[in-house]
Amino acid sequence: MKKILTFLLVLSVVFLQAQNLDVKRWNTPYYDITYSQKYEQPLTIHYMVCGTDGTASRTGLNFHTEKSIHTSDDKDYVNNEWDKGHMAPAASLNCSKDMMYESFSYVNCALQQERLNRGVWRFLEDRERKLSTWANINADIYIIVDFDSNPRTVPGGASIPKGFYKEILVGDIRECYWFKNEVPKSDDPADYECPCRN
Repeated sequence: MKKILTFLLVLSVVFLQAQNLDVKRWNTPYYDITYSQKYEQPLTIHYMVCGTDGTASRTGLNFHTEKSIHTSDDKDYVNNEWDKGHMAPAASLNCSKDMMYESFSYVNCALQQERLNRGVWRFLEDRERKLSTWANINADIYIIVDFDSNPRTVPGGASIPKGFYKEILVGDIRECYWFKNEVPKSDDPADYECPCRN
């Protein structure tokens, strides 16, 4: 299954570079992201839940930019409905201070409708951690951030995603979800299950 995810990630990078989105690949020990400098948003994200009993604190952490990649920043999230939505969530990467710090990179956040981010998206993040606990193995997570062909932008310049596809792999369990980037109609992740892509 990991070979399939790696293949999809590489295929996505090649396809997106062909579209001239100025795509960069961003690797840390904790997540792998393809990022569009043109959109100032992540395109694909892959991470593993580090565990379910981490104790690293997010106290005092703020999102930070990176020197070698052009990302969104604070001005893109001011006075609007868009949260700094963690793609690889802090609560799934709380096994060390370094992991927690890396989760607060602007490379790892997207313009996500605030009620989506704080509601059903967060509940699905809780589910991936619970599945890791039940199966006693780390969940493998793959996200694709979808955009319209000519996406809207915020005044700061970052493009607003159309939606978010998330795939959760834990042992033999494979679950796939898609969320339109708008106020959710339900807080139950099951209402957003979709066919898996590939």
